[in-house]
Amino acid sequence: MKLAINKWAEEDRPREKLEALGPAALSDSELLAILIGSGNAEDSAVDLMRKILDHCNNNLNSLGKMSIAELCHFKGIGPAKAITILAACELGKRRQASGIEERPEMSDASKVYEYMHPRMQDLDTEEGWALFLNQKCRLIKAVRLSHGGISGTLIDVRIVMKEAVLCNATVMILCHNHPSNNMRPSRDDERLTDRMKKACDIMAINFLDHVIIGDGSYYSFREEGKL
Repeated sequence: MKLAINKWAEEDRPREKLEALGPAALSDSELLAILIGSGNAEDSAVDLMRKILDHCNNNLNSLGKMSIAELCHFKGIGPAKAITILAACELGKRRQASGIEERPEMSDASKVYEYMHPRMQDLDTEEGWALFLNQKCRLIKAVRLSHGGISGTLIDVRIVMKEAVLCNATVMILCHNHPSNNMRPSRDDERLTDRMKKACDIMAINFLDHVIIGDGSYYSFREEGKL
């Protein structure tokens, strides 16, 4: 009697296994089983994909060359599942053909301005952002931390540090906009910069800069010698 996947030990179920261990831990048949979702009366989704891959000499390139009609010869595979399999193969081929995306480099305030100005130039309220970088000052991700009023926005240092740790950032830049286009930092801006610098020092993260973004200009705490 065939044991349904949902009766398997949790660590053996493809979806749960991927969630716990990552996609690299799964076999080709397990990954494909996630896509088709179910097998047939005799075979689980994993067993069915093993049979199909065996037919292709366990070669994903050969699998991608099969037609919808050929895949539908296997019991449990209809047009919808066949299309899903071929779409996945095509995506894999396109990914292989794609170049590695170059992460923006943020080593100075002018580059931060170039990156953030298009996101902030039309805002009529302040937003606070953090740019999390790797050791080469390449952007890992940009996170909007707050959305405030005309004259200020609140940024929780604890949330910023949590985000930095979660994405393994070693360098960080804080930035926010001044809708008034007055580039002079406020007392609150200075206090936030000081708190962020102290928190980063404790966590061994390089707090590279705090940049205030205006429409056509910027203010850099580092360039002004305040960091």
